[in-house]
Amino acid sequence: MADLAGLVRTTGRLALGATAAGALGLGYATVVERHWFALRRVTMPVLAPGASALRVLHVSDLHLRPGQRLEERFVAGLADLEPDLVVDTGDNLSHPRGVPVVLRALGRLLDRPGVFVFGSNDYHGPRPKNPANYLFKPEHRVLGPELPWRDLRAAFVERGWQDATHTRLDLTVAGQRIAVAGVDDPHIGRDDHDRIAGPADPSTASGDEPPVLRLGLTHAPEPRVLDGFAADGYDLVLAGHTHGGQLCLPGYGALVTNCGIDRSRVKGPSRWGAHTRLHVSAGLGTSPWAPARFCCRPEATLLELVPARGGTRTATGATVGGDTRPPSRPVGPTR
Repeated sequence: MADLAGLVRTTGRLALGATAAGALGLGYATVVERHWFALRRVTMPVLAPGASALRVLHVSDLHLRPGQRLEERFVAGLADLEPDLVVDTGDNLSHPRGVPVVLRALGRLLDRPGVFVFGSNDYHGPRPKNPANYLFKPEHRVLGPELPWRDLRAAFVERGWQDATHTRLDLTVAGQRIAVAGVDDPHIGRDDHDRIAGPADPSTASGDEPPVLRLGLTHAPEPRVLDGFAADGYDLVLAGHTHGGQLCLPGYGALVTNCGIDRSRVKGPSRWGAHTRLHVSAGLGTSPWAPARFCCRPEATLLELVPARGGTRTATGATVGGDTRPPSRPVGPTR
């Protein structure tokens, strides 16, 4: 009986310890880390030889709603970086009254040259979802009520940002020509690459000076979309959507990517084919139904784009605030 009583006490202590550890981890993920915003700096040699360096601020997945003052202040402070170009890869909204919050947060960034595509949570409000679906039914979609995305688009365009959705754009940024094209969100089947298919810069056939950068945009980095951009000769594709995994395991990284790419590409820079480079933002926000991040801080990225060196393209980077890692092994946490 004494042995049995001891076993019961030991089991009880273990259960209590596991419960306490779980509570502490949940508290950290929901109260601390999801508000521990970081700026990642990454250098990517993707420009044409002889081009001048460009500073591109990549923001994604803000998921803003009223009352998120900490995130608002962080995003507003990014304007002090004075980027040459701002790229927003979608999921700005998370609430029917989110448009004024987004515009207030972006603030002075809207005075910089900017391009954007939207994500599913710009079009539809978030709804609760069974977390097991991320592992066992990743194709399952739960769409909420329509959000005021038309108002957000109109406000962006009025301030001077350009919508790259199913459109080819020819921009002059810091005195240099950039060719840009984007697709609508593949996560909910709104993409139609055929509308922008073809050589990334067909004008070069007429003898015009080629762009220093051919840039593709998508919210979700689905392989079919990345394959299309790579086949058309784009130098760099920017995407969001994955939240870097959102909930990660130390030493392992993301459990899932919430799309078709593998876990090694869930966050940060990587290759896609022989020529094209990919950068996936871990994003700054979370769904209100999953307000937690673990081993995956919310972040924006300042991309320092420089000319390729001798045909070899690599990337180096770090996150301001102590989170540094080799970007060739982006680890990260899901949505």
